[in-house]
Amino acid sequence: MIISVLNASITDIECDAIVVNLFQGVAAPGGATGAVDRALDGLLSRLIREEGFEGKPGQTLMVHTQGRLLAARVVLTGLGEPEKLDLDTVRRASAAALRRARDARARRVATIVHGAGAGGMAPARAAQATVEGAVLGTYEFLKYKSEPQLRQIEELLVAEMDASRLPSVEAGVSRGDVVSRAVNLARDLVNSPANEITPSALALLATRMASETGLEALVLERPEAERLGMGCYLAVARGSQETPKFITLRYRPEGKPSGRVGIIGKGVTFDSGGLSLKTAESMVTMKDDMSGAAAVLAAMQAVAELRPDREVLAIVPAVENMPSGSAMRPGDVVRAMNGKTIEIENTDAEGRLTLADALCYAAREGCEELIDLATLTGACVWALGRVYSGVMSNNQELVERLTECSRLSGDRIWQLPLSEDYRYLIESQVADMKNTGGREGGAITAALLLSEFTEGRPWAHIDIAGPAFLSQDNGVIEKGASGAGVRLLIEYLCGEPAA
Repeated sequence: MIISVLNASITDIECDAIVVNLFQGVAAPGGATGAVDRALDGLLSRLIREEGFEGKPGQTLMVHTQGRLLAARVVLTGLGEPEKLDLDTVRRASAAALRRARDARARRVATIVHGAGAGGMAPARAAQATVEGAVLGTYEFLKYKSEPQLRQIEELLVAEMDASRLPSVEAGVSRGDVVSRAVNLARDLVNSPANEITPSALALLATRMASETGLEALVLERPEAERLGMGCYLAVARGSQETPKFITLRYRPEGKPSGRVGIIGKGVTFDSGGLSLKTAESMVTMKDDMSGAAAVLAAMQAVAELRPDREVLAIVPAVENMPSGSAMRPGDVVRAMNGKTIEIENTDAEGRLTLADALCYAAREGCEELIDLATLTGACVWALGRVYSGVMSNNQELVERLTECSRLSGDRIWQLPLSEDYRYLIESQVADMKNTGGREGGAITAALLLSEFTEGRPWAHIDIAGPAFLSQDNGVIEKGASGAGVRLLIEYLCGEPAA
């Protein structure tokens, strides 16, 4: 989708469809919507009454202009109650409108910036959310369809009449484009099958990204990981014929960095459970167990474009967890980079083993803050469902910053306790700890294990197991891979869109 900004009235743009909005409870359209209504001799107002359009979030109404405007159609989208307007409402309104236009075979669509007028939002933020809703809401994964039904909006025009707001709107549109492309890259990776997205495929993607964007890529092969003492990470890979790849991407800003952040993504490209084999039903979507890796790699694509002032090191310990004669066994003891030992109680609690060595590596590379994202536990899904990711941390200030970024980005997180009261559940008689504490408090005990490998750095663990792969539309993202965590990471690493 080609996206551009026009300093023009929405009524003066020639296209297949224009998008305007209406708040819930507003009797008569105003602003740009009112201008469109007047150009249509009140047709919009009449249809609002006759069709019972209330302006609820996600509600849309399509009107054929019959040649009264340069646009063939008008799509009216609901913004809900004015006092409840937020960035996520804007994303949902934009997604609903663009899907309606796409389904009507529109190719060239123009939209106003939702929420920047009567809603009072900062123009850059409103423009970014409008574009994110448009792009994320019309995503379709058709790569493996032999005869795909092509319903694609080719061009999106963002109309802004006020010249004084144009720089802010342009900045927001540009940021929205960067963020949306990154999220959709992550969705492509997670939606793709595990026979194609292997550890080697992720390594190739990272090295190509580095060559195209100026990032620094380094892929550690098995012998190098062995020399570094990555016994936990390598244990997970033992059962698979796929070669493990310990992938790093580094971004360095111009001049002295304001800080060094390590982002780590769980990269289990397929998780059978190993010898602690999952059920057939539980295994169906296990291609999504590399959602954390997809999020981290996609975020780095955006970082390379947006160029924040912090150094960022992305780490993906990529493996496949399979059963075989060489696979790790329950009862085995493995040793991490920092010398700590873990007893394997359940081979299906494998992600935390890969992350343990990745966290050690990030700390040794000088990262001052650590953030890991992982589809780590079913317990987090039971606790928070498919809406929120759970966040656990050894640093409350870091959690509060991430929570504010969550509010702005729409990637929702909810803090769970990281309490020492749960530690007895992962105590082992034969090693420093065991790799699972059972079902009770499972998300928390997994995080407690990871905390042993942060080397004292401020660290946040984000369990994205719930929202990473959706079974139904959430208003912006349709079912399938969601790209969970990408928007959150970009917001945290890159901050406000610069006008």
